[in-house]
Amino acid sequence: MTKTATSLKAFLDAHPAAAKVEVSAAKGSTPREAGTWMLVAPERIFGTIGGGQLEFMAIDEARALLRAAPAAEAEREKALDIPLGPEIGQCCGGRVGLSIERVDQGLRDRLLARARAEDDRLPRVLVFGGGHVGRALADALVLLPVRATVVETRAEAIAGFPADVETRLSAVPEELVRAASAGTAFVVLTHDHALDFLIVSEALKRGDAAYVGMIGSATKKATFRSWFLKTAGGSAAALSRLVTPIGGDGVRDKRPAVIAALAAAEIMTALVAAFQPSSSASR
Repeated sequence: MTKTATSLKAFLDAHPAAAKVEVSAAKGSTPREAGTWMLVAPERIFGTIGGGQLEFMAIDEARALLRAAPAAEAEREKALDIPLGPEIGQCCGGRVGLSIERVDQGLRDRLLARARAEDDRLPRVLVFGGGHVGRALADALVLLPVRATVVETRAEAIAGFPADVETRLSAVPEELVRAASAGTAFVVLTHDHALDFLIVSEALKRGDAAYVGMIGSATKKATFRSWFLKTAGGSAAALSRLVTPIGGDGVRDKRPAVIAALAAAEIMTALVAAFQPSSSASR
């Protein structure tokens, strides 16, 4: 299992008495969209339906359901229709329908299957390079809804990465670029500029990447441009898709964690644009 599915199974194993709260309807301005769900146990929660008073109410209702004897069907589930106005101390202005039900074995199995399917659909991020910035970027990406893989040519450079970040040792990393699925984000920050150029060139020539970024200076960018157009057979149109330096140049801070935070936001913005162009959920 991966990402959410692993965490979900651990939660359900630790808290077998739980209720699922799902947004069944979302009208107007709401914290989350229909289909969003969370789990509520007597002392813990898993996930979120958007926080605020709406979530507090949902948690209270779910725990009341858990405390009730589950003999009657009416006590196994309930539905709520909640206006998000001043009467509950939330000013979104929309209206949310919630369904709340106890988690039995069948629902547990369905939730795990759903989580595995959602994990499989997560956008891919290939990070080439496990140095200081690569490690910081892995730490940032592990918190986001992506499946990240760090690719290295050096075995010692891929030890100790977060468990949710896959690592790959490859003597020919450009092969992973060619094998990647459409919509993958490629982030290139190896220890070797020549290798960076080769990997970026392969990524740009695909034409279907959600994001292609390379760490570097203005000089490195100019050198790559000349090499890509004159030697590698690249085009100006392909070159225009390259993001370098990663994270932009608005914040002049070269600490790995800062670069990683800025780059992670940049990558996520590109992935959302590629996979969810109509996303407009708001509070």
